[in-house]
Amino acid sequence: MKKHILLIEDDRIVRENTAEILRFSDYKVSMASNGKEGVEKAKTIYPDLILCDILMPKLNGFAVFQIISKDKKLANTPFIFLTAKSSNADRRKGMELGADDYITKPFDESSLLNAIHIRLKKAGLHHTNITPDGINETTISKLKINSLKELIKVLCEKPHHIYN
Repeated sequence: MKKHILLIEDDRIVRENTAEILRFSDYKVSMASNGKEGVEKAKTIYPDLILCDILMPKLNGFAVFQIISKDKKLANTPFIFLTAKSSNADRRKGMELGADDYITKPFDESSLLNAIHIRLKKAGLHHTNITPDGINETTISKLKINSLKELIKVLCEKPHHIYN
């Protein structure tokens, strides 16, 4: 299944060109032209990764990140700032907020795709390895585990069929 990227960028040309690069690289892309629209879309599509400009109308990228990071369903979504703001202070602010990466425009295609690949891979590893016993999300969903209490019970009993 294609990974879904939300691109929040107010410059139409940058937005369309970046979306084209992402689509050619086999990503599903949703776009927003300002921060407010981006937050609304993120809360409806729950993307696998968010690429976000900083200087935008209605809501800047830093505010977008703060809102996204407070939403329980979006808080762990990899978030990359994509911006023309290249000063160390701006980069530092983005990283201190907790963004996963900070790419300065203009960027080359390989740098962008590499950053996305690394962030998605890291997020995938984080979500896949749930226990030292090798039980992952797929196993949990097959067993229809809906609470921590049910998971603890299954782990304590360690039924033979889980590992086969």
